[in-house]
Amino acid sequence: MRARILLAIAMLVFAGCSRPAAETSPVGLPMETIVIDTDHGPANFQVEIAADDASREKGLMFRKTMEPDHGMLFDFKVTEGVAFWMKNTILPLDMIFIREDGTISSVAPDATPFSTQEIPSAEPIRAVLELNAGRAAVLDIVPGDVVHARAFGNAKTP
Repeated sequence: MRARILLAIAMLVFAGCSRPAAETSPVGLPMETIVIDTDHGPANFQVEIAADDASREKGLMFRKTMEPDHGMLFDFKVTEGVAFWMKNTILPLDMIFIREDGTISSVAPDATPFSTQEIPSAEPIRAVLELNAGRAAVLDIVPGDVVHARAFGNAKTP
């Protein structure tokens, strides 16, 4: 009898530990650690995943701060031409346009806060990564670098 009770307790503990809770941002979006392979080594970011119309539409609007190693990954789930703007966005941002396979297509640095000027992708892309302005230059993130994330099927542990 005692062995059954211990086995039952062990099974409950194991079941509770076997599936970690999904990490979410303060606004309820899923979070993921992504890695960008640069010529100077890997750059790791903790990003919110905007993967539906509502979260992609809101993006980083109205945010006043963002940690230097954080960002937002806009996953369109299909490859298409996109254009972003900065209306209602307080933070200056770098926009990194990413192909279906995770390679960076182009980088739009230092997008101007509150601007309604469109910032288009240079080609059809799968996703856009927004980082604090200047991070792409500091880390030498350039077209051709590879972004590792679940969206591209190439995620890796940082």
